[in-house]
Amino acid sequence: MHEDVKDIPDPQARPLSVVVAPDSFKGSATATQVAEALAAGARAALGEGARVRAVPFADGGEGTLDAILGAWGAEARTCPTSDALGRPTTARYGVSPDGRTLAVEAAEAYGLPKVADVPLRALDATSHGVGTVVLAALDDAPAAQEVVLFVGGSASTDGGAGLLTALGARFLDASGQAVPEGGGGLRSLARVDLSGIDPRARGLRWRIACDVDNPLLGPRGAAAVFGPQKGATAADVVALEDGLARLADALAGSTGHDARDLPGAGASGGLPVGLSAALGAALVPGGELVADAVGLVGALEGADLVLTGEGRLDEQSLHGKVVDTVVRLVAGRAAVVVVAGGVELTPGQVADAGIAAAFSLAPGPRTLAELSRDAVVELERTAAHACRLFAAGRASR
Repeated sequence: MHEDVKDIPDPQARPLSVVVAPDSFKGSATATQVAEALAAGARAALGEGARVRAVPFADGGEGTLDAILGAWGAEARTCPTSDALGRPTTARYGVSPDGRTLAVEAAEAYGLPKVADVPLRALDATSHGVGTVVLAALDDAPAAQEVVLFVGGSASTDGGAGLLTALGARFLDASGQAVPEGGGGLRSLARVDLSGIDPRARGLRWRIACDVDNPLLGPRGAAAVFGPQKGATAADVVALEDGLARLADALAGSTGHDARDLPGAGASGGLPVGLSAALGAALVPGGELVADAVGLVGALEGADLVLTGEGRLDEQSLHGKVVDTVVRLVAGRAAVVVVAGGVELTPGQVADAGIAAAFSLAPGPRTLAELSRDAVVELERTAAHACRLFAAGRASR
């Protein structure tokens, strides 16, 4: 244990209750590793008398499948599929212990890390592989009644057209030919044919766990906000916007349901739009869905201090991400402290968000590679400092 985190006396007669509920630090540590490190730092600072409970958390993006599997006590299953560029790959998914719920993390098939080895192709990337995973899961669990799809970290901006194509839908141009897969191909879309969708998929209850609340189109839409992260140039953004608008029009014309303005419709390259219109999928805040699954609400009862965190604390963190969800669930009943790889919010923004304090991991000048390598050690150290400060504040009251 670090020399600067020796035990301190408990400042109250009642032992401090600390709940640790962080997201993963992408590329550095899983949510479980982050939670264990923060919990270790809390115990080191507060002594054995403190009650410290670790609840690895997620918001519906990457890492959510692991959180759900942990809550279920289930092992991940795997199947062959394709990545966002159509190349063979494998993906994990989950089946609940009773076999009735499927858990699919979209990024397992078409996430950005899957195509990190080649230049990004924003117009060509497709969600087809996600549909392949759903079909494999249905083969594996024929009694399934529901699929929970966790979105985030995608490499595609195709509005879910690729996923629906894998399930049996057809996306056609004015001459009745299938349009090319990918968001770029949607520019020639004239109509959709949903009659061939697998009946098993139609019979499922679909829930999409969204980690953002962006609409499909416009300056806060899928193409404008997230397209550049997926390699889209300014011209590509215009093309993707046009394709998504055509998709929304065609789906609304075919189903009578226009999902383009739903909060979260712009998540994961617009994936919720196709599923909402074609299969009646419900969009739910990912953080709240995961909180229910992992029992976070119950764990927060009676907590004095809640440690949470993610790779970077910025403006987006305050709109449906893990930190935002934790603050809302705590609802002022405990102090919330954020430990992050980087803190881009001002002290005023932190306070306005209902966060007591935010700490960055970097103890001094470090490269990103060094911070990633040392993340677990620095998480424990920073949590210890934060807890000592919190305990000192309680003792002085």
